[in-house]
Formats: sequence, C-alpha cells, structure tokens
Amino acid sequence: MTHRIYGTSFASVYPLYLAKLERKGRTKAELDQIIGWLTGHDGAGLARLLAEGHDFQRVFAEAPALNPARDTVTGVICGVRIEAIEEPLMREIRILDKLVDELAKGRPMAKVLRQADARG
Repeated sequence: MTHRIYGTSFASVYPLYLAKLERKGRTKAELDQIIGWLTGHDGAGLARLLAEGHDFQRVFAEAPALNPARDTVTGVICGVRIEAIEEPLMREIRILDKLVDELAKGRPMAKVLRQADARG
C-alpha cells in the first residue's frame, strides 16, 4: 500500500505542526526539540531539510540517529494504533504525529520525550 504522505514535502507539513502547537501555547523550539529527539537532526540539519523541501521518506532515511526510545511511543493516532502499523516509514510518521499531539495537549516535554525521570 502506498500512502500519499510519503511523497509529501516535510516542509509543507512542518508549518501545520507548528501552527497546531502555537495555538496551544507551545513553541517552534519545542517542535524542533521533538523532531531532534526522534530523528537526531540538529537545528542546522532540520533547517536544511526544510529549505530543500525533502519528503518524509528522505527525512527519516537521512536521520542521523533514530532514537531507540521511539518504540515506547504507543497509542492511537488518526484512528490507528501506532504499535500495529507495519510499514516502517508510516510508523515513524505517526510517531512524530503522536509526539506533536501530546505536546499540543499540554503534556510536559519530559514525558513527551519519554525521559525516565519524568514525574506525574
């Protein structure tokens, strides 16, 4: 099965993530922190991906260090259980969606990033 989002420019979706977070009082720095945690892309790498208009497939294929803790991101996003998604790229995209949703819902950053010392 091919998903339309695969060829979608990451740069076209990034502002949607940002707008969602800003409406909830969150910041661009927090969005970039989530993306960096998930993919290993630093600020310069993220800026390059956005400027060059890469698609999601390339964003994840060129990820410097996919975070092994991303496997702890579970739950439902877009009506589908993340842990049931078999296609690796779609799973990565939905993990990012879930992290953005959690932050937008006011979850503390430590919990969003699955930090062991997160309380509450």
